[in-house]
Amino acid sequence: MSKRCVRVGLFGWGNVGTGVSRILLERAHLITEKTGFQLELVRIGVRRLPVSRPGISFDPSRVSDHPESILNDPDIDIVVETIGGIEPAKSYILQALQQGKHVVTANKALLAECGEELFAAAYRNGVNIHFEASVAGGIPIIKALREGLPANEIQTIYGIINGTANYILTQMTEHGTEFEDALAMAQELGYAETDPTFDVDGHDTAHKIVLLSSLAFGVPIQLEHIYLEGIRHITPKDIQYARELGFMIKLLAIAKRDAKRVQIRVHPTMIPERSMLANVHDVFNAVCIVGDAVGTTMFYGRGAGQMPTASAVVADLLDAAQLIEGGGPVPPPYGWNGHCNHDIQIESISKSRSRYYLRHIVEDRPGVLAQISGILGAHQISIATVIQKERHSENSVHLVLMTHEADEDSIQTALRQIDGLEMVREDTTLIRVEMIE
Repeated sequence: MSKRCVRVGLFGWGNVGTGVSRILLERAHLITEKTGFQLELVRIGVRRLPVSRPGISFDPSRVSDHPESILNDPDIDIVVETIGGIEPAKSYILQALQQGKHVVTANKALLAECGEELFAAAYRNGVNIHFEASVAGGIPIIKALREGLPANEIQTIYGIINGTANYILTQMTEHGTEFEDALAMAQELGYAETDPTFDVDGHDTAHKIVLLSSLAFGVPIQLEHIYLEGIRHITPKDIQYARELGFMIKLLAIAKRDAKRVQIRVHPTMIPERSMLANVHDVFNAVCIVGDAVGTTMFYGRGAGQMPTASAVVADLLDAAQLIEGGGPVPPPYGWNGHCNHDIQIESISKSRSRYYLRHIVEDRPGVLAQISGILGAHQISIATVIQKERHSENSVHLVLMTHEADEDSIQTALRQIDGLEMVREDTTLIRVEMIE
């Protein structure tokens, strides 16, 4: 088999960049043996020198803090961006595209916010942007949507796509750990950043569901159209009560299409404990996709980490190498290709319907349940289950309700009234319920 040498420039030598360099340097023979391509790591761009990585043998003279040494090198075929964030990553990618270089990136935040501009620039310059590693780490979910399911009209996506949040909820579920303690454990193990906001408040999940939804529904999704709620307010009590009701709590990305309407949201969600998604634990990710032809499919694996993400980056490098070898550029991905479903409306969460878990902390006296249920009934919200638990304090108790399906607008209006009652001691905890099999 003839060996086609494809030369690679890498921006960023952090966690993911280190994994990419390790694979390219240590597994070069295996990659060539399997694919016929020789991926040669030519240069690594870093913010500051000197820098090295223990256990990685790479010529220090080819590590540079001058981005032009990669962007202006005519011998470099593909640029890999693992810097993260918006700038300077965006500028580097645009310059690489203008120089006729294919780009591989794991930068979901950049693509979620600037995807239309970047994909259009790639197409103008006859090259491609590959982004498999931007969602769910080593799980080939982008390729599944683009190549495995194009004959389907995608109806629903459910995703557990942030390993940090899933690890925290797993610790809270299995050990009764408080949120702050579970977060500290995640940070100690390197699963959570010093500032965990991006993960626990749902922003990382939102960026990823933007990409998946755009690919699935053929319309560029803007972040401001997504309802976003994190997991900070979830307590071990909520997890305990959910399990008594037969449910688990997960931070879920949800995208649903109904005719010409699409609804996208990220929030803690109760799902039946018998479902496959409920049994995705620790830092693992899973994405469930429902198509009209294929039915329900599920993709599971490590959604983050140095080597799983690096594996996806190298897979993208090989896709780009095949285009260099014999193919031309392909149009931008569905959702960014100019032939979008512009008649699809992005619907607010206020128009959604679901079941709801409600935990009230109320005075321990007669008539409280009757008053709360009366308010719910006045807004056409019926109660499926009631659990009155042990005392919360000397004269207050937890009152847990599970509703039948109701309108989001109605439940929010009812809760404003309920939380204003004198006998209600704290604002109600609300968790939405999805009956996923």
